[in-house]
Amino acid sequence: MRKFLLILFFLSGPVFLFPVIGQENVTVDSLRKAVEMARSPEQKTELMDELSRVLMNINLPQAEEWGQKLIRLAEESRDRKLMFKAYLSNGVRNGYMVNQKAYADKAIAYYNKALELARENRMSEETGTAQMQLARIHLMMSDKDKALSYASQAFSLISTLPNDSLRAEAYNSYGQVYQARRENVLALRNYFSALRIGERIKNPVVIRNCYLYLSAFYAEIGDYDKAIDFMTLAYRKMDEVKEKNAAYQKVIYTNSIGNYFASKKNYDIAISYFEKSIRMADSLKFSSLKVPGYLSLLNQYLRLDEPQKALDYLNSSAGDGLKKYLINVGMAHAIDQAYGVIYTGLNQFDSAKTRLEKARPIFENSSTLSSRINFYIQMAYYHRKAGNTAEAISYFQKVLELSEAGGLLENVERSARHLDTLYRLKGDLAEAGRYSVMSYRYKDSIETMKREKEMAQVEADDERQRQLLAEREATERKNRRNNIQYLAIVIGIISLFVTLVILGMFKVSRTLMRALGFFVFLMFFEFIFLVFKKNIYSVTQGEPWKDLAFMIALAAVLVPLHHWLEHKVLHYLTSHNRLTAAGTTLRSRLFGRNSPGN
Repeated sequence: MRKFLLILFFLSGPVFLFPVIGQENVTVDSLRKAVEMARSPEQKTELMDELSRVLMNINLPQAEEWGQKLIRLAEESRDRKLMFKAYLSNGVRNGYMVNQKAYADKAIAYYNKALELARENRMSEETGTAQMQLARIHLMMSDKDKALSYASQAFSLISTLPNDSLRAEAYNSYGQVYQARRENVLALRNYFSALRIGERIKNPVVIRNCYLYLSAFYAEIGDYDKAIDFMTLAYRKMDEVKEKNAAYQKVIYTNSIGNYFASKKNYDIAISYFEKSIRMADSLKFSSLKVPGYLSLLNQYLRLDEPQKALDYLNSSAGDGLKKYLINVGMAHAIDQAYGVIYTGLNQFDSAKTRLEKARPIFENSSTLSSRINFYIQMAYYHRKAGNTAEAISYFQKVLELSEAGGLLENVERSARHLDTLYRLKGDLAEAGRYSVMSYRYKDSIETMKREKEMAQVEADDERQRQLLAEREATERKNRRNNIQYLAIVIGIISLFVTLVILGMFKVSRTLMRALGFFVFLMFFEFIFLVFKKNIYSVTQGEPWKDLAFMIALAAVLVPLHHWLEHKVLHYLTSHNRLTAAGTTLRSRLFGRNSPGN
């Protein structure tokens, strides 16, 4: 049975998940009160942005109302940065529902408004940010050319700016575009470039985002073990990310790991992760966050061709939660779609037809291309299984045409294969032969793509090894350079001490000796501090309080020792007669008894 595909905005992208902060009603009420209490436009803008995004998960009309209030507040402030943030926020908010055409169009309109505002006011960082968002949403809508154009514009601008975090996101944006265009090595290079920046600036948010992109990349090329590895790293990195929604993001990541295990056909492990994500959401008292887990479990039953279990699940309390959520976010037609697919699997054709026909107008008129293709596939399977050959042919032809235009070769090959069979049943051998040839042609293309994917995995591994080797070489060069500098410092300190002792053998002014001695001992003890500081990380792990405690203890020992030793040595060098006599003897041997100055 074909898996029931329902794409929610929970899963629309690897990074940009809306903020979720706690139990829905409590969150909304607390945010509303916080907006009322806020005094500055900056505080109000941030809170209204958060509130409008949370409401996208609960009440769409209210989300739109607060989104418009946010724009009105920003416009009245006349602060261009706040105005930009307001339009960008509304673009991101509508982008959560990108699988519905109306919301996708609104998101693009808001992003364009933000871009226009940024350009007019010469706000470079904001311009690049808007362009990256436009690249991302056009990718979601399968418009790769526009996505590449916006990503290129963003990168060319951001690469001139000093903002490293933004530059890392620009690399990730390029990586997404190249990945969609099947230029996998270029995609991977950009993702690793972003990761190197994140590691260099030690920004956990940037690093986390890079892990998510890399996880999606490896899943795309079928290397699910690496996809799980990077998603797990992203999950762990959330412990360092100081965001309000960190615990809630972990729920989404847990569900994603489950889906990767499902793709590996490790179904028992996958189900355990889906159930774990639901338990985590329940412990956080955020019922809508259970939806990805509910959906994954429903898909799992259909993936295993167990429609009765899928029906029982959809009619259970968990299914009621899923249905309630879909109704709240304006996706009631997806409920009919789900029942239609399940009833088709159970051979309950009258019930399946009623449900699918009820959902059809929404998918045909208000959905994006990918959602419409998916629905047509389900309609075609229904009609074929129900024995409606002519209708099945009609829907498979629609799938073939739309998939061919969108470059979805697997759908084209599958549709051609079904059309070959259906036309043979109809007795039209000429058409059957035509689609048979098409099926084999696309099958060859898919086999070529599979080989390319295998090559991409090899190239990806090679690229990763190349990156690791380059990083090791850079570290070794840095260590060699540091060791040379340490050696030079040690030689310099020893030379200064020797110079100090030699000067003590002559009649040199006390002021000069004390000045030179102060400088020599200062350099010596600061060097000791430096050595200790560079080697305490293994003990303190960079924790500030441990670093502070260690440095205080070290100073308590070295500072008194510094002053005592400096005083003793300088006193010895400036007042000890034996050294002065040794200096006189040395001068006599060098210059003779009648040398000038005697």
